[in-house]
Amino acid sequence: MNTVAIVEDNAVMRKTFRQWIDAAPGFHCVFACGSAEEALAEIPRLKPDVVLMDVHLPGESGIVCTARLKEALPAVQVIIVTVYRNHELIIQALQAGACGYLLKRSSPEELLKAINEVRSGGAPMTSEIARMLVEVFQKKPASPVSSDGLTQRESEILALLSEGLSNKEIADRGKISYDTVRAHLRHIYEKLHVRGRTEAVKKFLNSSNSMTAGLGGEGR
Repeated sequence: MNTVAIVEDNAVMRKTFRQWIDAAPGFHCVFACGSAEEALAEIPRLKPDVVLMDVHLPGESGIVCTARLKEALPAVQVIIVTVYRNHELIIQALQAGACGYLLKRSSPEELLKAINEVRSGGAPMTSEIARMLVEVFQKKPASPVSSDGLTQRESEILALLSEGLSNKEIADRGKISYDTVRAHLRHIYEKLHVRGRTEAVKKFLNSSNSMTAGLGGEGR
């Protein structure tokens, strides 16, 4: 029996997915909810095999929810099911621990096949999503990494953070989504071994001051 949980804020879509799953032999939906908060409260207790996760949820995003679920349940398989085809969101979702990415227009057969595939160790994606990722990685050069392990984009975001910009302002300045900013910040905090933006900015400023002092010493 494949046990499945659904995290989808659209009530109609949530009901539809549940009907598809419960109508299929060998599948059972053990839980369905509309927010990350509900998911994080109940899914670790229920321990489903697979979670179908929307990206944009009220409150915490589906990407953040995926990362936190994987921390609580490393064995759970998360499939993102969304309308969004933004390659940055796809990459962030996979980095958070998702093992599949489907579009909401997928058929019942495609959805059930994807659940079986992740249970067998696969990573299901609709063909257009897979093609998009191939094209992105073929065209995009590897991100340069600074000495502290941050990518160029993460370093840029940290610099904007040190200017006192909010997540929304950083998203607007960088022409990226709000969820992408949040995902980048989570990675920055992990790499810098800090607990939040204040500690991250402090570490950034200390690093910048040390570099400036070092350059000044070379000139004397």
